[in-house]
Amino acid sequence: MTKPILDVVNMNKDFQVKSKTSLFRKPAPVRVLNNISFELMEGETLSIVGESGCGKTTLGRCIVRGMKASSGDVIYHTEDGQSIDFLKLKGKKSKEFRKDIQMIFQDPYSSLSPRMSVFDIISEPLTANFKLKKSEIEEKVMEIAEKTGLNVGYLKRYPHAFSGGQRQRIAIARALITQPRLIVCDEAVSALDVSIQAQIINLLKDLQEQFQITYIFISHDLSIVQNISDRVAVMHLGKIVELATTDSLFSQPKHPYTEALMSAVPQPDPELKKNRIILEGEVPNPANPPSGCHFHPRCAYRTDKCVQEVPELREVGNNHFTACHYAEELNLRGVENESASGS
Repeated sequence: MTKPILDVVNMNKDFQVKSKTSLFRKPAPVRVLNNISFELMEGETLSIVGESGCGKTTLGRCIVRGMKASSGDVIYHTEDGQSIDFLKLKGKKSKEFRKDIQMIFQDPYSSLSPRMSVFDIISEPLTANFKLKKSEIEEKVMEIAEKTGLNVGYLKRYPHAFSGGQRQRIAIARALITQPRLIVCDEAVSALDVSIQAQIINLLKDLQEQFQITYIFISHDLSIVQNISDRVAVMHLGKIVELATTDSLFSQPKHPYTEALMSAVPQPDPELKKNRIILEGEVPNPANPPSGCHFHPRCAYRTDKCVQEVPELREVGNNHFTACHYAEELNLRGVENESASGS
């Protein structure tokens, strides 16, 4: 049985915003991550999906310590059986384990320094984390460049000389050079053309099989998520509202918000009738969230209980978790169900 590599426990993130009404009154912080908890298994791909502004990227950055979480724990399970709180590591201990958890950023144009050559960009994590000879560094950079599909003859060039797909390969090579066990992919293909997206997705899958890497894949493209994921977590307004295996989530969603997301997944058959669910109203303001279930103002199934009581994330099936009061009663449409009904 696969063992866990990471446990995110009760993670919260607050942002302090300036008051528009008073220069002297300190406003209440805006909570953008609200009690996030999940377990990540070694070698799997867990995708995080949701609308823009739901907290996906903030969650990824807090996990890798690119942003400081307000509270909570990230328990990292090392190869030798230790369990350490990654967020509380300091000094040499922090440096020892930071190389194990890397991140691929969304924009391959802004995440690479224009003043550094490709060789320097890829080798920088090596020089920062290890004491290696120049020849050893060159050997490792050449090896990872070949594995990620980069022309080793172009390593002395600068990022402006490369296309978007090539730049993302450079970013992937940089993340892989320290041989991490976990990589957080933040919209890693959203800035690329569709044909290049397929190449990068296939590359990530091949590298995962070759190096036994675990992925947290942050995306808003559910077609890609369905192709690459083992499990999917759906976020809404800073909370996980549903977490399940990919097959279970796409065929039998248990939360109305997930059902609405699934209705937007494009179908390959142009003759298939699409029953798109259009959510009414505005996305709730995280500075002033609705009472009860935060999704209730846009939910077609809401009752008074939804307005008054906050639903807890609970298991409603075989490792299928949802935060909906009526998960067992609702018969929601998934992608496969919709296809079947149209045939």
